Amino acid sequence: MTSFTDTAPPPISEQGWFARSESWLDSKGKGAWIAAMVLGFVFFWPIGLALLFYMIWSKKMFASSCRHRTRRNDWSRHSMSSTGNNAFDAYKEDTLRRLEQEQSDFESFLQRLRDAKDKAEFDDFMDDRAKAASADPETTTKNA
Repeated sequence: MTSFTDTAPPPISEQGWFARSESWLDSKGKGAWIAAMVLGFVFFWPIGLALLFYMIWSKKMFASSCRHRTRRNDWSRHSMSSTGNNAFDAYKEDTLRRLEQEQSDFESFLQRLRDAKDKAEFDDFMDDRAKAASADPETTTKNA
């Protein structure tokens, strides 16, 4: 037994007016959605507000920014590929390796710096506590 699911949208004649208008606005792009929202605010503000909420809820407002983000990731993956120039590829690989080493050295330096600062603060705390205990010996003997 085989199962078949129809993933194609229903024909336009079977869609309702809302689905048809959504498809029409999608085919025109984000500018059409924004124009419809502005016109909704001009003629009857609840319609404009409803369109704004729908655009945010359905993520139609931010669809192009997501595409831009994936293009940037494609570019970074492409930058790691070979250019065909062996000398440049060797230089690029050397430079990237050196930068990664410098980054790890700097991060370890920052960690040592944080550790030293924490130790100094703890030592100051312990010194202050010891001074307070030695300045008031009667309180410590009464509590014991």
